[in-house]
Amino acid sequence: MFASFKRSKPQVEEAAAPVEQPAAGGADMRAAIDSIGKQASNMGREAAEVRGLMEDTQKVSARQAQTLNALAGQVQEITKAQDVISDVSQGSRGAVERARKAVEEVGEGVTGIVSTLRQVSQAAQTITKIALQTRLVAFNASVEAKRAGEAGRGFGVVADAVKDLAAKVESSSKEIMSTVGELDTRIDALSREIRVPESQDEVQTQGGFHRALADVQSGVASINAAAEQSRAICAELNTQMAAVEAEIHQTGRALDTALGRSESFLKVSENLIDLVSHCGIETEDTPYINAAQEAAAQISKLLEDSLRTGTITEAELFDEQYRPMPKTNPQQHTTRFVELTDRLFPQVQERLLALSPKVVFGIASDRNGYIPTHNKKYCHPQRGDLLWDTANSRYRRIFNDRTGLSSSRNKRPFLLQTYRRDMGGGNFVVMKEAAAPITVNGKHWGGVRLGFHF
Repeated sequence: MFASFKRSKPQVEEAAAPVEQPAAGGADMRAAIDSIGKQASNMGREAAEVRGLMEDTQKVSARQAQTLNALAGQVQEITKAQDVISDVSQGSRGAVERARKAVEEVGEGVTGIVSTLRQVSQAAQTITKIALQTRLVAFNASVEAKRAGEAGRGFGVVADAVKDLAAKVESSSKEIMSTVGELDTRIDALSREIRVPESQDEVQTQGGFHRALADVQSGVASINAAAEQSRAICAELNTQMAAVEAEIHQTGRALDTALGRSESFLKVSENLIDLVSHCGIETEDTPYINAAQEAAAQISKLLEDSLRTGTITEAELFDEQYRPMPKTNPQQHTTRFVELTDRLFPQVQERLLALSPKVVFGIASDRNGYIPTHNKKYCHPQRGDLLWDTANSRYRRIFNDRTGLSSSRNKRPFLLQTYRRDMGGGNFVVMKEAAAPITVNGKHWGGVRLGFHF
Protein backbone atom coordinates (compact mmCIF):
# COMPACT_ATOMS: atom_id res chain seq x y z
CA MET A 1 0.00 0.00 0.00
CA PHE A 2 2.50 2.58 1.16
CA ALA A 3 6.03 1.28 0.58
CA SER A 4 7.59 3.14 3.46
CA PHE A 5 5.45 1.27 5.99
CA LYS A 6 7.84 -1.72 5.61
CA ARG A 7 11.09 0.14 5.24
CA SER A 8 14.23 -1.25 6.82
CA LYS A 9 15.68 -0.19 10.14
CA PRO A 10 17.00 3.37 10.12
CA GLN A 11 20.69 3.69 9.31
CA VAL A 12 21.28 5.37 12.62
CA GLU A 13 21.51 1.94 14.24
CA GLU A 14 23.84 0.63 11.54
CA ALA A 15 26.17 3.60 11.90
CA ALA A 16 26.34 3.03 15.62
CA ALA A 17 27.66 -0.55 15.27
CA PRO A 18 31.38 0.18 14.82
CA VAL A 19 31.53 2.26 18.00
CA GLU A 20 33.25 0.37 20.75
CA GLN A 21 30.31 0.11 23.12
CA PRO A 22 28.41 -2.75 24.55
CA ALA A 23 25.96 -4.21 22.12
CA ALA A 24 23.25 -3.31 24.51
CA GLY A 25 24.14 0.40 24.32
CA GLY A 26 22.20 1.03 21.11
CA ALA A 27 19.25 -0.91 22.42
CA ASP A 28 19.27 1.09 25.64
CA MET A 29 19.35 4.35 23.70
CA ARG A 30 16.53 3.17 21.49
CA ALA A 31 14.52 2.10 24.53
CA ALA A 32 15.16 5.46 26.22
CA ILE A 33 14.10 7.43 23.16
CA ASP A 34 11.06 5.21 22.75
CA SER A 35 10.19 5.78 26.41
CA ILE A 36 10.59 9.53 25.98
CA GLY A 37 8.33 9.39 22.94
CA LYS A 38 5.64 7.48 24.80
CA GLN A 39 5.81 9.79 27.80
CA ALA A 40 5.68 12.83 25.52
CA SER A 41 2.69 11.26 23.80
CA ASN A 42 0.92 10.68 27.12
CA MET A 43 1.76 14.19 28.23
CA GLY A 44 0.38 15.53 24.97
CA ARG A 45 -2.79 13.53 25.46
CA GLU A 46 -3.32 14.94 28.95
CA ALA A 47 -2.44 18.45 27.76
CA ALA A 48 -4.96 18.18 24.91
CA GLU A 49 -7.62 16.94 27.32
CA VAL A 50 -6.93 19.78 29.75
CA ARG A 51 -6.94 22.31 26.93
CA GLY A 52 -10.24 20.92 25.64
CA LEU A 53 -11.84 21.15 29.07
CA MET A 54 -10.61 24.73 29.37
CA GLU A 55 -12.09 25.55 25.98
CA ASP A 56 -15.41 24.03 27.08
CA THR A 57 -15.33 26.06 30.28
CA GLN A 58 -14.45 29.16 28.29
CA LYS A 59 -17.44 28.61 26.01
CA VAL A 60 -19.73 28.05 29.01
CA SER A 61 -18.37 31.22 30.61
CA ALA A 62 -18.99 33.15 27.40
CA ARG A 63 -22.56 31.81 27.18
CA GLN A 64 -23.14 32.73 30.82
CA ALA A 65 -21.86 36.25 30.16
CA GLN A 66 -24.20 36.57 27.17
CA THR A 67 -27.12 35.25 29.22
CA LEU A 68 -26.28 37.65 32.02
CA ASN A 69 -26.10 40.56 29.58
CA ALA A 70 -29.50 39.59 28.17
CA LEU A 71 -30.91 39.31 31.69
CA ALA A 72 -29.47 42.71 32.59
CA GLY A 73 -31.16 44.17 29.52
CA GLN A 74 -34.47 42.62 30.56
CA VAL A 75 -34.12 43.99 34.08
CA GLN A 76 -33.46 47.44 32.63
CA GLU A 77 -36.62 47.11 30.53
CA ILE A 78 -38.53 46.12 33.66
CA THR A 79 -37.12 49.16 35.46
CA LYS A 80 -38.25 51.39 32.59
CA ALA A 81 -41.73 49.86 32.76
CA GLN A 82 -41.77 50.46 36.52
CA ASP A 83 -40.82 54.09 35.94
CA VAL A 84 -43.75 54.40 33.55
CA ILE A 85 -46.07 52.79 36.12
CA SER A 86 -44.78 55.16 38.79
CA ASP A 87 -45.29 58.20 36.53
CA VAL A 88 -48.80 57.07 35.60
CA SER A 89 -49.59 56.36 39.25
CA GLN A 90 -48.46 59.83 40.24
CA GLY A 91 -50.56 61.30 37.45
CA SER A 92 -53.56 59.21 38.55
CA ARG A 93 -53.20 60.41 42.13
CA GLY A 94 -53.14 63.99 40.87
CA ALA A 95 -56.19 63.34 38.71
CA VAL A 96 -58.11 61.88 41.67
CA GLU A 97 -57.18 64.88 43.78
CA ARG A 98 -58.34 67.23 41.04
CA ALA A 99 -61.59 65.27 40.79
CA ARG A 100 -62.06 65.58 44.52
CA LYS A 101 -61.56 69.34 44.38
CA ALA A 102 -63.90 69.61 41.42
CA VAL A 103 -66.53 67.67 43.36
CA GLU A 104 -66.01 69.96 46.33
CA GLU A 105 -66.64 72.92 44.08
CA VAL A 106 -69.73 71.18 42.71
CA GLY A 107 -70.84 70.57 46.29
CA GLU A 108 -70.51 74.24 47.06
CA GLY A 109 -72.54 75.03 43.92
CA VAL A 110 -75.18 72.48 44.96
CA THR A 111 -75.43 74.13 48.38
CA GLY A 112 -76.08 77.44 46.62
CA ILE A 113 -78.72 75.81 44.44
CA VAL A 114 -80.41 74.35 47.51
CA SER A 115 -80.46 77.79 49.10
CA THR A 116 -81.87 79.38 45.95
CA LEU A 117 -84.54 76.70 45.61
CA ARG A 118 -85.61 77.27 49.17
CA GLN A 119 -85.92 80.97 48.41
CA VAL A 120 -88.04 80.05 45.39
CA SER A 121 -90.18 77.81 47.61
CA GLN A 122 -90.65 80.64 50.10
CA ALA A 123 -91.58 83.01 47.29
CA ALA A 124 -94.08 80.46 45.98
CA GLN A 125 -95.62 80.17 49.45
CA THR A 126 -95.98 83.94 49.62
CA ILE A 127 -97.58 83.97 46.18
CA THR A 128 -99.97 81.24 47.30
CA LYS A 129 -101.03 83.25 50.32
CA ILE A 130 -101.51 86.37 48.22
CA ALA A 131 -103.52 84.41 45.66
CA LEU A 132 -105.71 83.00 48.42
CA GLN A 133 -106.33 86.45 49.85
CA THR A 134 -107.01 87.79 46.35
CA ARG A 135 -109.58 85.04 45.81
CA LEU A 136 -111.32 85.99 49.06
CA VAL A 137 -111.37 89.66 48.12
CA ALA A 138 -112.64 88.85 44.63
CA PHE A 139 -115.31 86.58 46.10
CA ASN A 140 -116.52 89.33 48.45
CA ALA A 141 -116.49 91.81 45.54
CA SER A 142 -118.55 89.46 43.46
CA VAL A 143 -121.13 89.11 46.27
CA GLU A 144 -121.39 92.86 46.63
CA ALA A 145 -121.74 93.29 42.87
CA LYS A 146 -124.70 90.91 42.82
CA ARG A 147 -126.37 92.89 45.60
CA ALA A 148 -125.93 96.08 43.61
CA GLY A 149 -127.95 94.58 40.81
CA GLU A 150 -127.69 96.00 37.33
CA ALA A 151 -125.28 98.69 38.46
CA GLY A 152 -122.77 96.19 39.81
CA ARG A 153 -122.94 93.77 36.93
CA GLY A 154 -119.71 94.98 35.27
CA PHE A 155 -117.88 95.02 38.56
CA GLY A 156 -119.08 91.48 39.20
CA VAL A 157 -117.65 90.27 35.93
CA VAL A 158 -114.27 91.74 36.84
CA ALA A 159 -114.46 90.29 40.32
CA ASP A 160 -115.17 86.80 38.91
CA ALA A 161 -112.24 87.10 36.50
CA VAL A 162 -109.94 88.16 39.32
CA LYS A 163 -111.16 85.25 41.41
CA ASP A 164 -110.48 82.76 38.61
CA LEU A 165 -107.04 84.24 37.98
CA ALA A 166 -106.19 84.10 41.67
CA ALA A 167 -107.23 80.45 41.73
CA LYS A 168 -104.92 79.69 38.84
CA VAL A 169 -102.06 81.58 40.49
CA GLU A 170 -102.62 79.63 43.69
CA SER A 171 -102.60 76.34 41.78
CA SER A 172 -99.40 77.26 39.93
CA SER A 173 -97.74 78.33 43.16
CA LYS A 174 -98.61 75.04 44.82
CA GLU A 175 -97.21 73.14 41.80
CA ILE A 176 -94.02 75.21 42.02
CA MET A 177 -93.74 74.41 45.71
CA SER A 178 -94.23 70.68 45.04
CA THR A 179 -91.58 70.65 42.29
CA VAL A 180 -89.18 72.68 44.40
CA GLY A 181 -89.74 70.24 47.26
CA GLU A 182 -88.81 67.25 45.05
CA LEU A 183 -85.74 69.09 43.71
CA ASP A 184 -84.77 70.03 47.23
CA THR A 185 -84.97 66.39 48.31
CA ARG A 186 -82.90 65.16 45.35
CA ILE A 187 -80.31 67.91 45.57
CA ASP A 188 -80.02 67.41 49.31
CA ALA A 189 -79.32 63.70 48.68
CA LEU A 190 -76.72 64.65 46.04
CA SER A 191 -75.20 67.13 48.45
CA ARG A 192 -74.89 64.45 51.10
CA GLU A 193 -73.35 62.09 48.49
CA ILE A 194 -70.58 64.46 47.46
CA ARG A 195 -70.12 66.26 50.75
CA VAL A 196 -66.54 66.17 52.00
CA PRO A 197 -66.42 64.74 55.56
CA GLU A 198 -65.42 67.38 58.04
CA SER A 199 -64.67 65.05 60.97
CA GLN A 200 -63.57 61.48 61.61
CA ASP A 201 -67.10 60.56 62.65
CA GLU A 202 -68.41 61.58 59.25
CA VAL A 203 -65.87 59.40 57.40
CA GLN A 204 -67.94 56.26 58.05
CA THR A 205 -71.08 57.93 56.69
CA GLN A 206 -69.50 59.81 53.78
CA GLY A 207 -71.04 59.54 50.36
CA GLY A 208 -70.37 56.69 47.97
CA PHE A 209 -68.62 58.98 45.52
CA HIS A 210 -65.99 59.98 48.03
CA ARG A 211 -65.65 56.37 49.17
CA ALA A 212 -65.01 55.38 45.56
CA LEU A 213 -62.47 58.17 45.22
CA ALA A 214 -60.80 57.04 48.43
CA ASP A 215 -60.64 53.46 47.12
CA VAL A 216 -59.10 54.68 43.86
CA GLN A 217 -56.56 56.76 45.76
CA SER A 218 -55.69 53.79 47.95
CA GLY A 219 -55.34 51.47 44.94
CA VAL A 220 -53.14 53.93 43.06
CA ALA A 221 -51.00 54.41 46.17
CA SER A 222 -50.60 50.61 46.45
CA ILE A 223 -49.58 50.36 42.79
CA ASN A 224 -47.05 53.14 43.23
CA ALA A 225 -45.64 51.52 46.39
CA ALA A 226 -45.37 48.15 44.64
CA ALA A 227 -43.60 49.78 41.68
CA GLU A 228 -41.16 51.51 44.02
CA GLN A 229 -40.47 48.25 45.85
CA SER A 230 -40.00 46.39 42.57
CA ARG A 231 -37.69 49.13 41.32
CA ALA A 232 -35.62 48.86 44.48
CA ILE A 233 -35.40 45.08 44.01
CA CYS A 234 -34.33 45.54 40.38
CA ALA A 235 -31.69 48.05 41.44
CA GLU A 236 -30.30 45.52 43.92
CA LEU A 237 -30.48 42.82 41.25
CA ASN A 238 -28.58 45.08 38.85
CA THR A 239 -25.89 45.56 41.45
CA GLN A 240 -25.59 41.82 42.06
CA MET A 241 -25.54 41.04 38.34
CA ALA A 242 -22.83 43.63 37.81
CA ALA A 243 -20.77 41.86 40.48
CA VAL A 244 -21.42 38.47 38.89
CA GLU A 245 -20.57 39.87 35.45
CA ALA A 246 -17.29 41.23 36.79
CA GLU A 247 -16.49 37.82 38.27
CA ILE A 248 -17.36 36.09 34.98
CA HIS A 249 -15.09 38.46 33.07
CA GLN A 250 -12.34 37.86 35.61
CA THR A 251 -12.84 34.10 35.22
CA GLY A 252 -12.74 34.53 31.44
CA ARG A 253 -9.45 36.38 31.64
CA ALA A 254 -8.05 33.71 33.94
CA LEU A 255 -9.22 31.04 31.50
CA ASP A 256 -7.59 32.90 28.62
CA THR A 257 -4.32 32.98 30.56
CA ALA A 258 -4.61 29.31 31.51
CA LEU A 259 -5.49 28.42 27.92
CA GLY A 260 -2.39 30.23 26.71
CA ARG A 261 -0.25 28.35 29.18
CA SER A 262 -1.87 25.05 28.25
CA GLU A 263 -1.00 25.89 24.65
CA SER A 264 2.64 26.20 25.68
CA PHE A 265 2.41 22.92 27.58
CA LEU A 266 0.86 21.21 24.55
CA LYS A 267 3.56 22.61 22.28
CA VAL A 268 6.26 21.25 24.59
CA SER A 269 4.79 17.75 24.31
CA GLU A 270 4.40 18.10 20.53
CA ASN A 271 7.98 19.32 20.19
CA LEU A 272 9.20 16.32 22.19
CA ILE A 273 7.21 13.98 19.95
CA ASP A 274 8.61 15.80 16.92
CA LEU A 275 12.19 15.48 18.19
CA VAL A 276 11.73 11.77 18.84
CA SER A 277 10.26 11.33 15.35
CA HIS A 278 13.30 13.04 13.82
CA CYS A 279 15.80 10.87 15.71
CA GLY A 280 15.65 8.26 12.98
CA ILE A 281 14.23 5.69 15.38
CA GLU A 282 10.89 4.30 14.38
CA THR A 283 8.09 5.00 16.88
CA GLU A 284 4.43 4.10 17.02
CA ASP A 285 3.70 7.35 15.10
CA THR A 286 6.13 6.68 12.25
CA PRO A 287 3.73 4.69 10.00
CA TYR A 288 1.14 7.46 10.17
CA ILE A 289 3.70 10.18 9.44
CA ASN A 290 4.99 8.22 6.45
CA ALA A 291 1.47 7.59 5.20
CA ALA A 292 0.59 11.28 5.42
CA GLN A 293 3.74 12.27 3.54
CA GLU A 294 3.16 9.73 0.77
CA ALA A 295 -0.51 10.74 0.44
CA ALA A 296 0.52 14.41 0.22
CA ALA A 297 3.02 13.54 -2.53
CA GLN A 298 0.38 11.61 -4.47
CA ILE A 299 -2.20 14.43 -4.23
CA SER A 300 0.45 16.97 -5.22
CA LYS A 301 1.16 14.95 -8.36
CA LEU A 302 -2.55 14.55 -9.20
CA LEU A 303 -3.07 18.32 -8.93
CA GLU A 304 0.05 19.10 -10.96
CA ASP A 305 -1.12 16.69 -13.68
CA SER A 306 -4.51 18.43 -13.73
CA LEU A 307 -2.83 21.79 -14.28
CA ARG A 308 -0.52 20.33 -16.95
CA THR A 309 -3.42 18.82 -18.89
CA GLY A 310 -5.55 21.94 -18.59
CA THR A 311 -8.25 20.17 -16.59
CA ILE A 312 -8.21 23.14 -14.21
CA THR A 313 -6.51 26.53 -14.14
CA GLU A 314 -4.23 27.69 -11.36
CA ALA A 315 -6.70 30.45 -10.44
CA GLU A 316 -9.46 27.86 -10.08
CA LEU A 317 -7.28 25.46 -8.09
CA PHE A 318 -6.23 28.18 -5.64
CA ASP A 319 -9.72 29.69 -5.42
CA GLU A 320 -10.38 31.23 -1.99
CA GLN A 321 -13.88 32.55 -2.74
CA TYR A 322 -15.78 30.20 -0.44
CA ARG A 323 -19.42 30.53 -1.47
CA PRO A 324 -21.87 29.55 1.31
CA MET A 325 -24.24 26.73 0.45
CA PRO A 326 -27.81 27.76 1.33
CA LYS A 327 -29.75 26.06 4.11
CA THR A 328 -26.75 24.28 5.62
CA ASN A 329 -25.95 24.09 9.32
CA PRO A 330 -23.07 23.64 10.06
CA GLN A 331 -22.31 26.01 7.20
CA GLN A 332 -20.92 24.41 4.06
CA HIS A 333 -19.18 26.19 1.17
CA THR A 334 -18.31 25.49 -2.42
CA THR A 335 -15.38 26.59 -4.60
CA ARG A 336 -14.26 26.24 -8.21
CA PHE A 337 -12.11 23.19 -7.47
CA VAL A 338 -14.59 20.93 -5.62
CA GLU A 339 -15.56 18.94 -8.73
CA LEU A 340 -11.89 18.12 -9.34
CA THR A 341 -11.21 17.12 -5.72
CA ASP A 342 -14.36 14.96 -5.69
CA ARG A 343 -12.87 13.00 -8.62
CA LEU A 344 -9.24 12.83 -7.51
CA PHE A 345 -9.02 12.80 -3.71
CA PRO A 346 -11.07 9.69 -2.76
CA GLN A 347 -8.61 7.28 -4.40
CA VAL A 348 -5.90 8.52 -2.01
CA GLN A 349 -7.99 9.38 1.04
CA GLU A 350 -9.90 6.08 1.25
CA ARG A 351 -6.64 4.09 1.23
CA LEU A 352 -5.52 6.02 4.30
CA LEU A 353 -8.49 4.64 6.24
CA ALA A 354 -7.31 1.09 5.56
CA LEU A 355 -3.90 1.78 7.14
CA SER A 356 -5.02 0.86 10.66
CA PRO A 357 -8.21 0.50 12.72
CA LYS A 358 -6.90 3.46 14.70
CA VAL A 359 -7.28 5.84 11.74
CA VAL A 360 -10.35 8.06 12.05
CA PHE A 361 -9.92 10.13 8.91
CA GLY A 362 -7.48 10.87 6.13
CA ILE A 363 -8.26 14.05 4.21
CA ALA A 364 -6.74 16.91 2.26
CA SER A 365 -7.50 20.53 3.16
CA ASP A 366 -6.47 23.75 1.49
CA ARG A 367 -4.27 26.29 3.29
CA ASN A 368 -7.31 27.89 5.00
CA GLY A 369 -8.62 24.69 6.58
CA TYR A 370 -11.28 24.12 3.90
CA ILE A 371 -12.17 20.44 3.35
CA PRO A 372 -13.57 20.17 -0.20
CA THR A 373 -13.88 16.37 -0.17
CA HIS A 374 -13.94 14.28 3.00
CA ASN A 375 -13.82 10.53 3.45
CA LYS A 376 -16.93 8.91 2.04
CA LYS A 377 -18.28 7.96 5.46
CA TYR A 378 -18.34 11.68 6.38
CA CYS A 379 -19.69 12.91 3.03
CA HIS A 380 -23.42 12.42 3.61
CA PRO A 381 -25.84 15.21 2.62
CA GLN A 382 -27.26 17.13 5.55
CA ARG A 383 -30.63 16.02 6.94
CA GLY A 384 -31.51 19.10 8.94
CA ASP A 385 -30.56 17.39 12.21
CA LEU A 386 -27.70 19.49 13.64
CA LEU A 387 -26.34 16.68 15.82
CA TRP A 388 -26.27 14.17 12.96
CA ASP A 389 -25.09 16.69 10.37
CA THR A 390 -22.18 17.83 12.56
CA ALA A 391 -20.87 14.27 12.81
CA ASN A 392 -21.70 12.87 9.36
CA SER A 393 -21.66 15.80 6.94
CA ARG A 394 -18.12 17.13 7.35
CA TYR A 395 -17.25 17.86 3.72
CA ARG A 396 -17.34 21.35 2.13
CA ARG A 397 -16.65 22.83 5.58
CA ILE A 398 -13.94 25.15 6.90
CA PHE A 399 -12.12 23.85 9.98
CA ASN A 400 -10.05 26.87 10.99
CA ASP A 401 -9.41 25.79 14.59
CA ARG A 402 -5.89 25.60 16.02
CA THR A 403 -5.22 22.06 14.82
CA GLY A 404 -6.90 22.49 11.45
CA LEU A 405 -5.01 25.64 10.49
CA SER A 406 -1.70 24.34 11.82
CA SER A 407 -1.97 21.21 9.69
CA SER A 408 -3.25 23.08 6.63
CA ARG A 409 -0.54 25.76 6.74
CA ASN A 410 2.36 23.54 7.78
CA LYS A 411 5.27 23.64 5.30
CA ARG A 412 7.70 21.38 7.17
CA PRO A 413 8.10 17.76 6.02
CA PHE A 414 5.52 16.73 8.61
CA LEU A 415 3.68 17.99 11.67
CA LEU A 416 2.46 15.83 14.52
CA GLN A 417 -0.23 17.28 16.80
CA THR A 418 -2.35 16.14 19.72
CA TYR A 419 -5.86 17.51 20.08
CA ARG A 420 -9.38 16.79 21.23
CA ARG A 421 -11.79 16.23 18.35
CA ASP A 422 -15.46 17.23 18.56
CA MET A 423 -17.51 14.23 17.40
CA GLY A 424 -20.84 16.09 17.81
CA GLY A 425 -23.47 15.85 20.53
CA GLY A 426 -21.02 16.78 23.27
CA ASN A 427 -18.80 13.79 22.51
CA PHE A 428 -15.05 14.34 22.29
CA VAL A 429 -12.09 12.08 21.72
CA VAL A 430 -8.39 12.85 22.16
CA MET A 431 -6.46 12.03 19.00
CA LYS A 432 -3.19 12.54 17.21
CA GLU A 433 -2.90 14.06 13.77
CA ALA A 434 -0.03 13.67 11.33
CA ALA A 435 0.07 16.29 8.59
CA ALA A 436 2.22 16.76 5.49
CA PRO A 437 2.20 19.71 3.06
CA ILE A 438 0.66 19.57 -0.42
CA THR A 439 2.57 21.64 -2.97
CA VAL A 440 1.62 22.25 -6.58
CA ASN A 441 4.54 23.24 -8.80
CA GLY A 442 6.34 24.59 -5.74
CA LYS A 443 3.33 26.55 -4.49
CA HIS A 444 1.80 25.56 -1.16
CA TRP A 445 -1.82 24.42 -1.66
CA GLY A 446 -2.63 22.88 1.73
CA GLY A 447 -1.96 19.67 3.58
CA VAL A 448 -2.94 16.06 4.15
CA ARG A 449 -4.41 15.48 7.62
CA LEU A 450 -4.31 11.96 9.02
CA GLY A 451 -6.15 11.61 12.34
CA PHE A 452 -5.68 8.51 14.50
CA HIS A 453 -6.36 7.29 18.02
CA PHE A 454 -3.70 6.81 20.66
